[in-house]
Amino acid sequence: MNNHLLVSGSIVLYENNEEVCNAIQSFLNAPLSVILFLIDNSPTDALRTKLQPFLSDNRVEYIYNNSNIGYGAAHNIAMRKSLAAGCKYHFILNPDVAFTSDAITTICEYMEANADVGLVMPKIIYPNGDTQYLCKLLPTPIDLFVRRFLPERLTRNRQYKFELRSTDYNKIMEVPFLSGCFMALRKKAIEQCGMFDERFFMYGEDIDFSRRINEQFKTIFYPHVSIVHGYEAASYKSLKMLRIHTQSIIRYFNKWGWFFDKRRKQTNKKILAQFK
Repeated sequence: MNNHLLVSGSIVLYENNEEVCNAIQSFLNAPLSVILFLIDNSPTDALRTKLQPFLSDNRVEYIYNNSNIGYGAAHNIAMRKSLAAGCKYHFILNPDVAFTSDAITTICEYMEANADVGLVMPKIIYPNGDTQYLCKLLPTPIDLFVRRFLPERLTRNRQYKFELRSTDYNKIMEVPFLSGCFMALRKKAIEQCGMFDERFFMYGEDIDFSRRINEQFKTIFYPHVSIVHGYEAASYKSLKMLRIHTQSIIRYFNKWGWFFDKRRKQTNKKILAQFK
């Protein structure tokens, strides 16, 4: 592995607590040449003071937007800077993730050895060690709406298939919908497939993004690296966030098709064929 490989990362901030320090330090601990962009969507730049010890590191660039421009739009600022800097890989990170110093290196090694891979997501676990089931097929309206509003006992079997739980999340596999909480992106994939669709303010942008990349590259779940993710699930706690989530999902299906989506059917069939 070339330890001089230039790798970038980005974290979108919004009035975060101390846990974001773990995410920042985790990335900076990687034994590679790294650049980290902190994109602040908070109402004020008060976080600048809290994060000052990191901002004195010349590998860190803090960007204050003076408004909440959205999750995808903020990460796009960082991806443009990453491309301009000539970084080969870019990591999308949630502020509530933490990982060991070799996580970034191991993922980059895998992508270096597999040029057809455009996106990698590692195994995501809760702080208590339980697996988060974030590998998913391309969703139908039933997958995203019915399971959200009906009791789990009525949707359990469908959810089991949708989240590919039969795989036990213990092997490398191609997955068309990977979570935006941690994404490793190849520069070439960003250039060819574009960045986040900024029409998605928050939620749904990772479905759209990973789907677009999957049409030209492999999008891979890589369980040999694990990261801890707090998983706030804000739309289950806030009516405002639920409204934003619902609007984003409607936007996704308006873009790709509701019940008539031929490419969704073809992609999901291909993905499920891996396990036969």
